[in-house]
Amino acid sequence: VQLQASGGGLVQAGGSLRLSCAASGPTFSSYAMGWFRQAPRKEREFVAVISGSGRYTYYADSVKGRFTISRDNIKNTVYLQMNSLKPEDTAVYYCAADESYSDYLEGYDYWGQGTLVTVSS
Repeated sequence: VQLQASGGGLVQAGGSLRLSCAASGPTFSSYAMGWFRQAPRKEREFVAVISGSGRYTYYADSVKGRFTISRDNIKNTVYLQMNSLKPEDTAVYYCAADESYSDYLEGYDYWGQGTLVTVSS
């Protein structure tokens, strides 16, 4: 599975962005898809995950109620809608794929290249 993330950019606090992650390869719907982020001088952390069918989602507490993960298994794409952005959301955002539905970073086998989100105050 090859992943290509896009949609990052500069936004003011309180604004919104939608990230996309396009996947190539067969059986996209058999993979859970996760979003992770890494802020400067910090460890990469879990943001959200969605099951292969799209039925189940799970969020980090820091983004719950502000971010929404979704997927389109026809377009082989997963999305992260980010609303009410805060300066602390500034990070490089990565999409990842794994056969297991998990928030465990080390368990993910396939990673995209990352897209930078910068939230100004």
